[in-house]
Amino acid sequence: MKPLAIISFATLTACEPVPTAEQFIPDYLGVETALLDKDLVQFKVAMTNAITSKDVENYAECAAAQYTLIRGWGFARHVRTNVIEEGRVWRADAVYTISPSLPRGLRTIDAEVVTAACTEKGIPTV
Repeated sequence: MKPLAIISFATLTACEPVPTAEQFIPDYLGVETALLDKDLVQFKVAMTNAITSKDVENYAECAAAQYTLIRGWGFARHVRTNVIEEGRVWRADAVYTISPSLPRGLRTIDAEVVTAACTEKGIPTV
């Protein structure tokens, strides 16, 4: 039984290496926005070289924050994000509500603060 485990491990180590945080050089492929209702917005983003799904989720959040500011409002609330990885491309389909005042809910963002953090981290916005 032990040799099979060693063979399986050797097979896994022969795969393409997973990038570490130090090697994280993302390639942001763009943002598509769609106004679903007066305050409900969908963001579709894509990127390569992500380490985890959180990287593409952050990209969508940055797009939502900047879009909120463009509309002249200050806050957004996360509704949902679906993430898939196809080959080396990570895609997120996120929906946020945007509003001029702090909305109810646990997953709210201050658009100005989040946009500034995104700029500092080098994550593009809309």
